[in-house]
Amino acid sequence: MNTILSKLISKATSISEKQVANTIELLEEGCTIPFISRYRKEVTGSLDEVQVASISDNLDKLKELEKRKETIVKTIEEQGKMTPELKTRIDNCWDSTELEDIYLPYKPKRKTRAEVARQKGLEPLATFLMLQNPNADIDKKVKEFISKEKGVENAEDAIQGAQDIIAEQISENEEARNIVRFDFKKGAIITSTKVKSKAKTPEEQQEWEDKASKYRDYFDFSEKLAKCASHRLLAMRRGEAEGFLRISISGDDEKCLDRLDRQFLRNSSKSAELVWDAIEDGFKRLIKPSIETEFANISKEIADKEAIRIFVKNLEQLLMSAPLGQKRVLALDPGFRTGCKLVCLDAEGNLLHNEAIYPHPPKNEKAQAASKIWTLVKQYKTEAISIGNGTASRETEEFVRGLGLPSNIQIFVVSEDGASIYSASKVAREEFPDYDVTVRGAVSIGRRLMDPLAELVKIDPNSIGVGQYQKDVDQKELKHSLDQTVEMCVNKVGVNVNTASKHLLTYISGLGPAIAQNIVAYRAANGAFRSRKELLKVPKLGPKAFEQAAGFLRVSGGKEPLDNSAVHPESYPIVEKMAKDQKCSVAELMADKELRSKIDINKYVTDKVGLPTLQDIMQELDKPGRDPREQLTVFEFSKDVKELEDVQVGMTLPGIITNITNFGCFVDVGVHTKGLVHISELADHFVKDPSEEVQLHQHVRVKVIDVDVKRQRMALTMKGLN
Repeated sequence: MNTILSKLISKATSISEKQVANTIELLEEGCTIPFISRYRKEVTGSLDEVQVASISDNLDKLKELEKRKETIVKTIEEQGKMTPELKTRIDNCWDSTELEDIYLPYKPKRKTRAEVARQKGLEPLATFLMLQNPNADIDKKVKEFISKEKGVENAEDAIQGAQDIIAEQISENEEARNIVRFDFKKGAIITSTKVKSKAKTPEEQQEWEDKASKYRDYFDFSEKLAKCASHRLLAMRRGEAEGFLRISISGDDEKCLDRLDRQFLRNSSKSAELVWDAIEDGFKRLIKPSIETEFANISKEIADKEAIRIFVKNLEQLLMSAPLGQKRVLALDPGFRTGCKLVCLDAEGNLLHNEAIYPHPPKNEKAQAASKIWTLVKQYKTEAISIGNGTASRETEEFVRGLGLPSNIQIFVVSEDGASIYSASKVAREEFPDYDVTVRGAVSIGRRLMDPLAELVKIDPNSIGVGQYQKDVDQKELKHSLDQTVEMCVNKVGVNVNTASKHLLTYISGLGPAIAQNIVAYRAANGAFRSRKELLKVPKLGPKAFEQAAGFLRVSGGKEPLDNSAVHPESYPIVEKMAKDQKCSVAELMADKELRSKIDINKYVTDKVGLPTLQDIMQELDKPGRDPREQLTVFEFSKDVKELEDVQVGMTLPGIITNITNFGCFVDVGVHTKGLVHISELADHFVKDPSEEVQLHQHVRVKVIDVDVKRQRMALTMKGLN
């Protein structure tokens, strides 16, 4: 079976069959995607984590299809209708749409018109009509089926029942369905119209119109379904779900009926005329609605995939944002009436102090707030200040920058998307049971500056605010893709096993929540881990989990210097042999570039260890435990604009990209309203995919090309500026 699956996945992913087969074998042995892509390059032919994930996802879908086939076979066998030919066809089918078409005639049905007609004994009449014999005496044949006992009162009843059976047979015919399907695939049109309000009073009507107005672009809209961008389709579907739009997908009825005519009609006899009426009924009542639903589902699935792809890219960039590192941080969650919640954190992110200051209206306690910040900066030896980008952010940043703090204290504005979700979560309550949500939120803002990845893993990715219609897409698929992305990012960076939270450890290859909790508990009871080997003493962390996890866990300051690198313990003997050949210790080899330059890695190739692994080892020896994330840089908004009313067409402003969609990106220029840089305004050249042109949190310069204060919108361009 795996040979068949390998061939199918190879065709779907354009990855060689051998690479796919080897990867499947590793996955079925319980190896994780990060482990396979990092430490089994010789086996997979150096497939990266995206390719391995693609193989894994395709494998899961094919296994689901296998289960569906088993159910179908069992159902048909229970009916006593299974034949060797049908069984072979089902076994060889790996297309879900085709499989359901095969199954359709045997699928248990509710009481249809055709089923009622069969119970009246009219199926032989339907078969007779389908022969379309030009010499047949239709009236005489029909009389044979008139029976008041069976509920067939007259000839009209008999003919109608036979036609109902024919209509259903045509609707379940694969060729007929493919005729309609082909037409929809070639030219289906999606249409959106405004729903009539059911409001009973002028006030209710106005409220309804105000809510509906955000969908006004779709009040009278149509285009080819194949060309409908994912964001437009999802917007229409949301408008439909909220009761403001009516969506339909339609093909060319005349063309479909013409093709069905050519497929099923043999002549112009009376029986053929009756069959034609049945075909037309079957098309309009059964096939067309079914194919419309099918294409609605397919188009939604395609739009979901695109939206999820964008979300995944944004999330990856967000999680891989540059960290400040282990610095002592003063964090501020800004506010006006409720004040600014202030916390002081040590270099490990532990909470040392918290209180509120009120530098803004209505209290305007600027002097007291300034004095407090100066006192705390000195007392806790603050190295950086983190300010949330929500309400009163610009005012707070301006206030802090005006305090004349030492120049070595850097000031950053960080995204607080999801901070309120974290602060009210079970995770936050476990971390800070004695503090309220405002303190927890401020801590999150401070920790995000120090290590965005370590803090953001505690928040449901759906709440981070970097998606596009994420509430409207398939939630199961979304969660799977986002969890997979978080896992890849965490393992790409690696974690210090002695400082990582259980939430961060959960995403490490091979661990999961239970073992992560056991690691934290072991650490609390026995002190810091002194080596990777000591992990084997953790309850439930057996050899397999150790194999999968060890390379991504760092132990600094231990006897084994390789424990603080991405070199896997299984490769330690290779490095030890290299050191022995250079007549030095492993530590000396890691510290001396000249010694490493003398190594010919080809001498260490074996039947199990090839050049890809050896090259990775040499890179790691050069920069052990290197962080793949970029360095953090300070950013400042324009001092001349603080509100949307300050923005004028033609202004050039500094900004930060906060979200990327398939129609452009949104940029924060510090006025509480994000401006849109449409895909056509991203660059002087053609841009197909915005995520290939810009990155999340990228510092850019933008020019204002339109401002709509009433609708709180701003259009920007990046052409010729970056």
